[in-house]
Amino acid sequence: MKIPPNIKALILDMDGVLWRGNKPIGDLPAIFDSIKARGLKVILATNNSTKIPEAHLVKLAGFGVKLDLSQVTTSSMAAAALLKEKFPQGGELYVVGMEGVFHAVGAAGFRVFHDDALPEKPVAVLAGMDWAMDYQKIANASILIQKGAPFYATNPDKTFPTPEGLMPGAGTLLAAIETASGVAPIMAGKPEPFLFQLAMQRMGVSAEETLVVGDRLETDILGGQNAGCKTALVLSGVTTKERGEAWMPKVDIIVDRLDSLFV
Repeated sequence: MKIPPNIKALILDMDGVLWRGNKPIGDLPAIFDSIKARGLKVILATNNSTKIPEAHLVKLAGFGVKLDLSQVTTSSMAAAALLKEKFPQGGELYVVGMEGVFHAVGAAGFRVFHDDALPEKPVAVLAGMDWAMDYQKIANASILIQKGAPFYATNPDKTFPTPEGLMPGAGTLLAAIETASGVAPIMAGKPEPFLFQLAMQRMGVSAEETLVVGDRLETDILGGQNAGCKTALVLSGVTTKERGEAWMPKVDIIVDRLDSLFV
């Protein structure tokens, strides 16, 4: 087994680690049986802000793996927790995003405004991935930020892979709002440590006891390192072995795919 003996918990990225598109990477039921047999706690953590946690569980169930809702955390949930920490009383938010963001901040007690519905007294502007992004949303968010509303964001991913090539990600949309407003966002998702800290808090483990597994150096691995965790890079996603070996600080473990950790 390649996992260090002091490790008590895993934080797993999803796309590129557990699946590619609609295809599982390896025998996922066997992998999760191995995780359980070793007594390891596990949480799935993704920068994908568009979906509610239940959607990820449904996809995983389609591959034969059943997890609890408490075992999924997203950048939308991290953003909601970060905002709740800053504004415990709740308040009005202007949100550029999709269902995952609306659901997370609504559950945290915030009143959500979006599209052309503008809040009178916004505590913040929150932006994430939005398939229906347009000029007016950029303008609305920018004006509110210029008037003093703090700017929060779910995740900085500039692109995401598809069969056709790299498509614009949340970071591309954030760049437009940042350019218009002149303000950089406070980031909730990877590579900032907050998403990982939230996962570790849920599992009741320390950074020294946690292994972060991901396929992206700039988000998964850097985020794990920023949170003080051990890191494992899988080569089943977007990163080559050469890039992984050249990364600094050094990645603790590099394997072909997730199941290689349990061989």
